[in-house]
Amino acid sequence: MEPNQQRSKQTHSNTPAEPTLEKVIQIDRINKVVKGGKRLSFRAFIIKGNLKGSVGFATGKSKEVPIAIRKGIEKAQKYQHKINIINDTIPHEISGKFGSSRVVLKPARPGTGVIAGGPVRIMLEALGVKNVVAKALGSNNAINTARATLVALLKLKNIDLEEKRRGKKLSVKR
Repeated sequence: MEPNQQRSKQTHSNTPAEPTLEKVIQIDRINKVVKGGKRLSFRAFIIKGNLKGSVGFATGKSKEVPIAIRKGIEKAQKYQHKINIINDTIPHEISGKFGSSRVVLKPARPGTGVIAGGPVRIMLEALGVKNVVAKALGSNNAINTARATLVALLKLKNIDLEEKRRGKKLSVKR
């Protein structure tokens, strides 16, 4: 290797990694019934976010728990979504539905905090939202609730695109 390549590798490895939040939500034992009996494995449900407007979730499956968790983290990193947040909250009220799980998200004033429970709370904290009120309705299945939350978050509108689409200036606090 040339000396320049070695230097670039050293400077690259010395850069601090951006902070992320990885949370294991659920670990389940899974049985696969085969001809000779049952095959035991594990499924780990992970939510991962960069605390700056990007979040993803995934399940990892393996015969051992740590490997399932690692696979889930890698898949959650791969399937991250960029979400529109303004001033540590969401721009407007929104709801999302997946299966029989429904989630309602409302923006809140500074200092309110994240008022939510279960996977909804973890997903909003991983996203970097600091002031929001949320309510999960219907089924309390963790995976479906997380999917309903993501459906709602992906519906959030961008103020610049809305002003351009409507052709007028909107009076919204940024």
